[in-house]
Amino acid sequence: MKSISLAASAILVFSLTACNEAAAKGGSNTGLEAKVDSLSTVVKTMNDEFEILKYGLDKRGISLEQIKAEMEQDNKVWEIPDGNSPVFGNTKNPKLTIVEFSDFQCPYCSRIAPAIHDLMLKYPNDIKFVFKHFPLSFHTSSPAASAASMAAQNQGKFWEYRYALAPHFKDLSPAVFEQVAKEVGLDMAKFKKDMVLDAAKQARIDADFQLGVKVGVQGTPNFFVNGKRQDRFSPQLIEEMLKGK
Repeated sequence: MKSISLAASAILVFSLTACNEAAAKGGSNTGLEAKVDSLSTVVKTMNDEFEILKYGLDKRGISLEQIKAEMEQDNKVWEIPDGNSPVFGNTKNPKLTIVEFSDFQCPYCSRIAPAIHDLMLKYPNDIKFVFKHFPLSFHTSSPAASAASMAAQNQGKFWEYRYALAPHFKDLSPAVFEQVAKEVGLDMAKFKKDMVLDAAKQARIDADFQLGVKVGVQGTPNFFVNGKRQDRFSPQLIEEMLKGK
């Protein structure tokens, strides 16, 4: 209630100042009284809305301090290094850098993949795209899919493989990994050797995951645009940002 008290104090100060000014000028203070009344109405509305908000937060076991921390987290701009991640687009001076934390077994990641692909094709000179692996614990096939995508990355075809694999999120088996590898034209002997989920690939996955946790990723897909998390990410948002809206 501190902010409301400060607002109420402001009304009192404004009222006294207004009365003193009116008296000094020898004129009517009717107009100033109207402004004070208007300000009082605004503060009452603020107070009512604050009480409603506080009631809702208390009922859900959430404090204002927690909301403040979440707001600060959402507004924070992070430095997210590329590392060994696949990168596509304008890597030197992009207007926007989009970092996606994704899970190959996630249906929502699969659903949005074509839209991201369209953005990549439409704005290769304006956007830098970075992919980070963030396999959720209950998606047990996702790490193996990440390893397969790294094998494709070794042949310079991560993005082709990533989008060709997306529709298969329900069946991420070695047979499917090889089928998709053939579809995108990979060297199959090399791919079969590289697709194994070894310690090095697991370490890369773990590094991406820990980075995601650090910057506040809690689910997939999660997007960061120019270092800022976008919980309401959409192609329309990117279009607007590119247009400066």
